[in-house]
Amino acid sequence: MRFYPFFAQMLALTAAIILAPMLVGWVNQCRAWLQNRSAPSLLQPYYTLHKLFRKEVVLADNASSLFRTAPYVIFACMALASAIVPTLSTDLILSPAADAIALVGLFALARVFIALAGMDVGTAFGSLGARREMLIGFLAEPALLMVFFTASLISQSTSLSTIVDSLGNREFAIYPSLAFSGVAFVMVSLAENARVPVDNPTTHLELTMIHEAMILEYSGRHLALIEWASSLKLFTYSCIGIALFFPFGIPDASDPLSLGRAALILLAKLAVSGFCLALIETLSAKMRVFRTPEFLGAAFMLAVLAMLVHLLLRA
Repeated sequence: MRFYPFFAQMLALTAAIILAPMLVGWVNQCRAWLQNRSAPSLLQPYYTLHKLFRKEVVLADNASSLFRTAPYVIFACMALASAIVPTLSTDLILSPAADAIALVGLFALARVFIALAGMDVGTAFGSLGARREMLIGFLAEPALLMVFFTASLISQSTSLSTIVDSLGNREFAIYPSLAFSGVAFVMVSLAENARVPVDNPTTHLELTMIHEAMILEYSGRHLALIEWASSLKLFTYSCIGIALFFPFGIPDASDPLSLGRAALILLAKLAVSGFCLALIETLSAKMRVFRTPEFLGAAFMLAVLAMLVHLLLRA
């Protein structure tokens, strides 16, 4: 019945929208524990979003309609990206559209809008952050594409659902190419989600901030949507890593029993990935902005090396 794929799709989208802020809260908790600090509540991101939605929106005098529209476009892009990544099932309504290249395009579209919004009001910080954001995107997107292409060569498809089906339902095997791709993906994920060592999501120091510089002029519901979209992006990248490198537990059927089991497995995987992210941030130091091209260049080289390993060694 086609009802089950539709139900699985809606459930996956709803779970992403609801659980994304909790993943951020879990990462903040783990990082506080690892640094021997008092940890904030797991629900703190929800409290922050509730507070921002209740606040009045304050706009700059020269803000255009693009500035007001950008938060909604960014949130919609991240929600759609989270919907096409197979998390609870590979039998989804959007499976035909769940192409790896289209996913990278959604991330790029959201980046363009947030960069344009950062420059729209003409502040120095917004323009500075927009230039840095586009530089990171220019370097990170090719590396992310190479990671997807390595998995596509193994599964003979760029469809995320097909990749998960191919990697998750075959006999256990260790692919050196996926090992190189995994390292490259982690490096790209850190850069794309404004995490240490590339950026610090909690800083407001003008010499180092990237993402925060573009949203300093936002307030109220607009800022809430951008913060929610940022948590959705982190959730989506975590699910991409799970789908590519740990695809076990993602069923190809959409019956209620398999969906419930997949949801529990997904929560466990997200808990582990959130702890690993907090551990990486705790053990790493914020690098200089001018070192970011070297960092992402290394990620690109690792991703290309992964493709060459598969093409030459079939491994």
